[in-house]
Amino acid sequence: MTASRPLILVSNDDGITAPGIRHLVSIVQALGAEVVVVAPDSPQSGMGHAITIGEPLRIENNPVFGPDVEAYQCSGTPADCVKIAKHHILKGRTPDLVVSGINHGSNASVNVLYSGTMSAAIEAAIEGLPAIGFSLCEYGVQADFSHVAEWVTQICRHALDHGIPAGTALNVNIPKNSPQGIAGIRLARQAQGKWQEEFDERQDPYRRPYFWLIGSFVNLDHGTDTDEWALANNYLSVVPCQFDLTAYRGLETMSAAWSMPLPEANAVVNPPQPVLPEDYGPANP
Repeated sequence: MTASRPLILVSNDDGITAPGIRHLVSIVQALGAEVVVVAPDSPQSGMGHAITIGEPLRIENNPVFGPDVEAYQCSGTPADCVKIAKHHILKGRTPDLVVSGINHGSNASVNVLYSGTMSAAIEAAIEGLPAIGFSLCEYGVQADFSHVAEWVTQICRHALDHGIPAGTALNVNIPKNSPQGIAGIRLARQAQGKWQEEFDERQDPYRRPYFWLIGSFVNLDHGTDTDEWALANNYLSVVPCQFDLTAYRGLETMSAAWSMPLPEANAVVNPPQPVLPEDYGPANP
């Protein structure tokens, strides 16, 4: 951790008035940090990494977190919030950490691609800032956040003390509260899963058809090193994510199958996978 008081930027996708962001702001304040919040003025769930380019962005001071927190609501997406925070609101100050959430609902497995929560964190990583997205695996405004503080605190302290690899954002999912308690923290990979989806066709009062997307998540991955396994076994999952979407194994396969040689610069086509550590164990009180 830096010797001076750390600066932490907070955002989310559920909107600046969501209970999850109130809990996250309270947690990072307790770390002794200077906290700046830039969050959407309305819910932006499922926006992925959308940015606003066809209309103006508007920001407005919102004192919802009290006098000790500089907070702004933004008319744009979560990615917009991080962009405008870095390039305008912070006015040259560089955050020691960017945190997004706490999301109401899981962002494990393929959900990370649709997540506005993680888009804020990944945008921060693109901007060269250490970032973490936090999600609680319980949906709804009345979700129980009472058990998350010690775990979020532990992970934020690790990030401030030891850093996060460049170009990496951490996707942290927290099991919902239960009598068993959280078993520990697992560093994991993203599980391979998908949504089995369909569109429910309905009619409005004028008998015009409209469609509502519905579906259920299917975990196709039976590995014990995944985020879905960790959550199913009451562990908090931490997945390092990157914005480089290059399929390196695909490069190697296509080079051979299509007879297209790779450039000399691509010395490491199939980089080695990191060794996953054992359970970190429960946080210290």
